[in-house]
Amino acid sequence: MGREAGQRSDRRITEAGVSVEDSLRFERPPSRKPGLTTSFFALLCESVHKNAGYAMPRNRRISESTIRRLSVYYRLLSGLEKEGAATVSSRELAQREKLTPAQVRKDLSFFGSFGTRGLGYPVRELREKIARILGLNRIWNVAVVGAGNIGSALVSYKEFQKQGFLIKLIFDNDQRKIGSNHKGIVVSDVKNLREELKAGNIDILVVAVPGSVAQSVVNEAVAAGVRAVLNFAPVSIKVPEHISLRNENMSMELEQLSYFLTSST
Repeated sequence: MGREAGQRSDRRITEAGVSVEDSLRFERPPSRKPGLTTSFFALLCESVHKNAGYAMPRNRRISESTIRRLSVYYRLLSGLEKEGAATVSSRELAQREKLTPAQVRKDLSFFGSFGTRGLGYPVRELREKIARILGLNRIWNVAVVGAGNIGSALVSYKEFQKQGFLIKLIFDNDQRKIGSNHKGIVVSDVKNLREELKAGNIDILVVAVPGSVAQSVVNEAVAAGVRAVLNFAPVSIKVPEHISLRNENMSMELEQLSYFLTSST
């Protein structure tokens, strides 16, 4: 995976076995980069988006950066709805994220016509439509492999379930953890991964294990029918073309921040 500042890459393996990198550049200053919570939601939304069941524009590829911004808009609109706002303009949305009104309108235009010129967007209606686009109008079954620090933090975060991401299973290979109750979920033995993923109808697998075993874990998940993988392991994972894969490398994020801090002094 490329390590240049301001880029993130996802790896895909074509049927011919050739790896392909689809790199994205940050579209705003690093100081405005979404935090881990927003990033995690965005990665999950991107992972499930192709299977969300929403009518997608034909013959148009929606960029990952657009999907990421939709996730940001969704949160902004949720906050505005709680504040009692009835409408919001593209300018107001743009100002909150240091984008341009034209960018906001372009992102939304990929999915149809929204709002009324001169009147703005109805907050609740737009939030609900974006939720459908991102696949947040249904429940997604999630399993976490690795009951360490990262896995435990993800399981403990209650907002995920409110967004439709239901963590049903946790796996580990530590005999001291297997069988214990972890935030209301019994930790399963990773040896039974394939069988339990199938039985639990798991849609998304979160990988929070050492890099040395991450690929074998993902291989078992793919064999079990899991369609989306969010990888926190510090290695590049190979998956078939039909599997959605997102990599979240926190060390690289910190390196990018340290680069910008260094270059600005």
